[in-house]
Amino acid sequence: MTKKAAFWIFLFGTLSSAALFLVLTWDMHRQVDVLSRADKLSDTVIAGKKSFEKHNCNDCHTILGFGGYYAPDLTRVVQRVGEDGVRYRIKHPELAFAASVRKMPQQHIPAAEIENLLAFFSWVGEIDNGDWPPQDSKKRLTRGEKRLVAMAGVSPGAAVFKSKGCMNCHALGGSGGSFGPALDTVGRTLSTEQIGQYIKEPKSVNPQALMPPQTDLTDRELEEVAKFLGNLK
Repeated sequence: MTKKAAFWIFLFGTLSSAALFLVLTWDMHRQVDVLSRADKLSDTVIAGKKSFEKHNCNDCHTILGFGGYYAPDLTRVVQRVGEDGVRYRIKHPELAFAASVRKMPQQHIPAAEIENLLAFFSWVGEIDNGDWPPQDSKKRLTRGEKRLVAMAGVSPGAAVFKSKGCMNCHALGGSGGSFGPALDTVGRTLSTEQIGQYIKEPKSVNPQALMPPQTDLTDRELEEVAKFLGNLK
């Protein structure tokens, strides 16, 4: 290759890359208001963001790809554990994480400030960010269910229970979360139909329930996980 040919390759590559970068930058700025739901950026959401920063939540938690990796990602936390679940964890971290190796400090955050944080988390959770984080992706969880059934030989219901993150709150065989009750013998007290109704709409069975409705489950997934739990006697 001659020096002249190398020069033109370098020049073309540099200019085309710069042009592509500028076009993509323009396109991102064109869509940012829609993708970030800027029209929903209320005073409450802004106050929640300020509280998030004031309490240094990013030191332990990741949100929108930024932050620490000590504690769970908060990008989709409202969709994952529900508003009541978030409130409980902030108000009583010493109870919510009593059985966890990872601890959260009690910061005595006022109720009004917790509601601001909830508004901020809800706003973030609805941002179109390319299905991030992957652990909260519905597509990824569906593949995980199929993989568990095919490779681990577990039942479809057990695969749903594992892949949908139920063990973030509930324990089986001594493993899992402590936010909700252990489910090793849930089939002794509740029928398969009752379990299915509780999963679908917890407060219709127990008005004091902190568990969010599992609206992302398909009818088949709901049927399988209820059958699985109903057999735990």
